[in-house]
Amino acid sequence: MALSDGDFVKIDYSVWRVADNQLLETTNEQLAKENGIYSEGSKYAPVLVVIGKRDVVKGVDEALKKMSVNEEKEIVVEPKDAFGERDPSLVKVIALSEFRKRDIDPYPGMVISLDGVEAVVKSVNSGRVIVDENNPLAGESLKYKIKVTEKLDKDEDKIKAIAEKLGITPSSISIDPATKTAKIEFNTQEKTAEYEAKKSSLPTYVFTYMDSIEKVEIKDTYTRPKKEEQK
Repeated sequence: MALSDGDFVKIDYSVWRVADNQLLETTNEQLAKENGIYSEGSKYAPVLVVIGKRDVVKGVDEALKKMSVNEEKEIVVEPKDAFGERDPSLVKVIALSEFRKRDIDPYPGMVISLDGVEAVVKSVNSGRVIVDENNPLAGESLKYKIKVTEKLDKDEDKIKAIAEKLGITPSSISIDPATKTAKIEFNTQEKTAEYEAKKSSLPTYVFTYMDSIEKVEIKDTYTRPKKEEQK
């Protein structure tokens, strides 16, 4: 059965730039190592995609709607359905003095934020800095190899997958169908500012992705750390 908007699926994927066949991203650890893009600490496993919610580029989203669980497909996505065409107006010249005012010493390849927009420094010459606000993959055709590994149907599984995508793992999840309430419990010893930020954003993602949930209750359980045994 083909997939449709709103479906929660997990996919394995790899993406290459067509122009030079360079591997850009992959969920395959071995492939990442073979192509020199392996990142220590990164998780290489199927990722959650909610179809129709812009989790992936348009071309991949449309391809998924024609696929079924366990199906594998290779597609080429043109720029208009990937990261768009390059826009020359997004290449700007800024006085070097403006960077110095912010205690920034720009260099080619440096990624900076300009009024909340990410840009890449292309060159620094004669007191002028050329920056490019285009997405680095704008104008590029991309080849994707995709496999749908799983479709999630239970609301509990969907919420768990959303939380794990944020980098947090609930200890329990229950759904009250009468009130459409999701009750999510966390039990962890390490509650950092980053953890709290991810947890506080969880309801927003649940409401964005799931029409079946009207209320989210989050409970934290604190467990005393185990004492180290004396030697």
